Amino acid sequence: MIEKAFRLFISICVLCFVGCGNDAETILPQRADIVESVYASGVLKSKNQYEVFSRSNGLVKAIFVREGVQIHKGDPIFRIENGSSPLITENARLLSLANDLNRNKEKLSEARLNIGFAQKKLSNDSMLLMRQRVLWNQNIGTKVELEQKELNYEYAKINLKKMQVAYDDLNRQLKLISEQSRNNLNIAQTNEEDLLIKSEVNGYVYKINAKLGELTTAMSPLAVLGEADFIIELNVDEFDIVKINEGQKVLVRMDSYKSEVFEAVIRFVYPMMNERTRSFKVEAVLVKFPTRLYPNLSLEANIIIREKKNALMIPTSYLLSDSTVMLENGKVKALRIGLKDDTMVEVLNGLDMDTRIRKPMK
Repeated sequence: MIEKAFRLFISICVLCFVGCGNDAETILPQRADIVESVYASGVLKSKNQYEVFSRSNGLVKAIFVREGVQIHKGDPIFRIENGSSPLITENARLLSLANDLNRNKEKLSEARLNIGFAQKKLSNDSMLLMRQRVLWNQNIGTKVELEQKELNYEYAKINLKKMQVAYDDLNRQLKLISEQSRNNLNIAQTNEEDLLIKSEVNGYVYKINAKLGELTTAMSPLAVLGEADFIIELNVDEFDIVKINEGQKVLVRMDSYKSEVFEAVIRFVYPMMNERTRSFKVEAVLVKFPTRLYPNLSLEANIIIREKKNALMIPTSYLLSDSTVMLENGKVKALRIGLKDDTMVEVLNGLDMDTRIRKPMK
């Protein structure tokens, strides 16, 4: 059925051309260079561009920079004021001081004294038991006295063990409390240090969103920072992504430099597709930078897939279907085509430079 439909389509085209007489345009194939490319739109981004966020809620107490200034990694950008943060830090400091292991040595010393006393008690009860057994062997004393000495000795052994366990438990608890208090102090100090927001890059302040005295949250970006170098972020359709590889040449046109074309190179192809746009993000770097660039400039690009010199070419508008043309005498000719761009197509087989073809009538 498909072949019959195709033949019917070709027959209709032939009848149209025959009926039109000699009014149809004709051309000869020409030799020319052709480039196959993939179109992509995108934006310019500062290298390592990022939005600055506060890790804590609070008021913007100070802004140390302004838009457009150069900045170095570690330079302060904002100071956020949080009324409870100093109090939390001070409470953590006091608890850390109170629970410091060195300040609780007296408790351990007391526990060691209890162990020493229990050892002396055990030694004394052991000696008394030995004496009572000697007397008992000499038929001196009563059975009750001997059992009492044995009971005292067993109790002294148990008591010594309890004192040793109590010492170990106390030592472990004091160490744990001391370390927890020290960690809580470190956390509180870190949280307070986070209120002074610093730059993560060497570059520029491209935008400041915050205002002095304004309430900020962890969800609100305060500024946009980035390095002096720039990268290109392109969106490539899912149908074309398999053609894109690292190292391919890219021709870039920017709205800000309409008359110029800049060369770039594909640096990275992100493997995850954006399900909403059905496209992939591709990064490219400019080979040569223009005099002035700004983040988020819009651009269009052609990613070069293949190039061929001196190819036999015809306009795509002369194709009847994807691979057939109408000869000057009205016959349909099947072709084997190669590279193709928006306006021209390469003919690999089926035509030569002396074969004239007709343009299909619309």
